[in-house]
Amino acid sequence: MQSAKEKEMSTDPLSGRPKHHWFWLALTLLLVLGAVLAYVGWYRFLREEPQPAWVTATPEMRFKYGSIGAENDAGIPYWIFYVLPRLFPEKLPGAGGYAALGVAWEQGQELPIGFTKKTIGFPRVANTCAACHTASYRSRHDENPTYVVAGPGHTLNLEAFFRYLIDCAKDPRFNADVLMREIALVTELDWLDRLAWRFLIIPLTKKRLLEREAQFAWIYRPDFPDWGRGRDDSMNLTKYFLIKAPMDDTFGPTDMPSLWNLNKYKPEKGHFMNLAGDSHDARSVIIDSALGVLGAPPKDRQAFLGHVDWMHAYLGSLPAPKYPFAIDADKAAAGKAVFDAHCAACHMSERTGTRLPLAEIGTDRGRLDSWNKEAAIAANRVVREMGIERKGLVEETLDGYVIQFLDGIWLRAPYLHNGSVPTLRDLLEPPSQRPVEFLRGYDVYDQKRGGFVTAGPDAERVGTRYDTRLRGNGNGGHDFGTTLPDADKDALVDYLKTL
Repeated sequence: MQSAKEKEMSTDPLSGRPKHHWFWLALTLLLVLGAVLAYVGWYRFLREEPQPAWVTATPEMRFKYGSIGAENDAGIPYWIFYVLPRLFPEKLPGAGGYAALGVAWEQGQELPIGFTKKTIGFPRVANTCAACHTASYRSRHDENPTYVVAGPGHTLNLEAFFRYLIDCAKDPRFNADVLMREIALVTELDWLDRLAWRFLIIPLTKKRLLEREAQFAWIYRPDFPDWGRGRDDSMNLTKYFLIKAPMDDTFGPTDMPSLWNLNKYKPEKGHFMNLAGDSHDARSVIIDSALGVLGAPPKDRQAFLGHVDWMHAYLGSLPAPKYPFAIDADKAAAGKAVFDAHCAACHMSERTGTRLPLAEIGTDRGRLDSWNKEAAIAANRVVREMGIERKGLVEETLDGYVIQFLDGIWLRAPYLHNGSVPTLRDLLEPPSQRPVEFLRGYDVYDQKRGGFVTAGPDAERVGTRYDTRLRGNGNGGHDFGTTLPDADKDALVDYLKTL
């Protein structure tokens, strides 16, 4: 039995309750408080909400606005993204906010095509493949653009977008006081959100953006020309971001490719993908491109692969767009005869989709030099370590460029792998007679020459100047058909519009 003294020692003299009662009460309160704080932390920073139903209502909408999971690591807090053009308009390449970057922006939409909004604790903005793979065209300057999903994003100034985010973060005005004041003008945050944005979200966003400066150092090199609208240095992006390779002296920007009708590529027939044939199949290309958008291993590998498989199926059977303007049928028929005699042996044969050695094609070699066997081996290893199986990148030294399929070729201007020739008609001229400089990124279509308008005040206002004399921009090579009579060249252009 417990003695009277023992009872006195174990009892609170004021309440008469056992002392251990207060211990358990305090522990219970701490656990409840911890649970509440954990819930608030999860709700404010990690809670993931599905996107609105309209985003996935159709395959096209899903491709344009559906998340692939990039919001976790590569996402930018929505309200920061919203106010940056209001605070730092001078760092954009022109007027109009994000529109100055040449994004495809549908009327009535909150964000441009290829920009997703998703709540993971708080609303975040990220990118999808559609940002770089949506084309637009107009028949005249005062017409609303028509957007074509899976087309080459020939108006997007991707390099300027990368620089813009970094340059904003480097500015002393990118701080909690300034951003919170601007955010308060467009939305009302509760007191807990204000604390979170001031002391966590804004400082962490600045830190993450500044970390990108070192990763993107090569786009600030003064000896490298700007990519300009519609291009990216894709293999250097892969080297520096996926395998963390040290920066070298290579430079190989290329046109953003179209993604429609991917089922035309048949690996069993020796077809390769990417401009230099550095990938085995379409699924591998989608995986590697999506990993580049994520900027990190996927948080949910199965969900990520589900997105990849969906895109592979969707893009695999998506047809190329038909030419939307009038075509002279007789002229096109004459052009088919020219094509069969001079072009089909490469572009509509067993050679299509295979590599043509650089010595034969003769085009700029910058893209080839930016990638090698060792980089492919390293990239395949990194992806395997993520637990992702794919055929992957070709582990060999590349010696040429892939002979292109020509479906939808009318919308894939400018031409050659680096976009150095503005129109189909210019491509049929000897290299010495092709334009030395032109403006790219304007979307009014040149129906006569087969490409986009490259001169004039409107093109000057939005376009970026392309100089073929600069590194990586050479317009030589592919001199096939350049000796044809002008009438045959004109007819051939009309036929190419039908493909």
